[in-house]
Amino acid sequence: MTYLAQTLLGLEGTAATTAAEATGTAADGGLLTLVLPMVLMFAVFYFLLIRPQRKKDKKVKDMLSALKVGDRISTIGGIFGTITAIKDDTIELTVGKDNVKLIMARWAIRQVEDVAVENDTEVLN
Repeated sequence: MTYLAQTLLGLEGTAATTAAEATGTAADGGLLTLVLPMVLMFAVFYFLLIRPQRKKDKKVKDMLSALKVGDRISTIGGIFGTITAIKDDTIELTVGKDNVKLIMARWAIRQVEDVAVENDTEVLN
């Protein structure tokens, strides 16, 4: 081999090594630029959507497990009543001034009311 050929091979080898090193560095940086946004998106979804929903679900579960006879409740259908009996998954309510009895599913309760609902001059049960 001539000196010119060895020089060209040496340069090509050096250029190839430099290109491989640059590609390896770019690949590592490329992987980081792909993974980092995904991790950040997951963190944002967790703190803005998943975590608050879990807290809300826990609060509702605690409220449903703490129900007792005599509690004034409202249902998801907008019915206000007073609990007269509690069974496993059902609740018996008295509703209105005539004390009409209704049987509802426990999951259908929206909230426990703090104050009795009043209708102008008379208090509804």
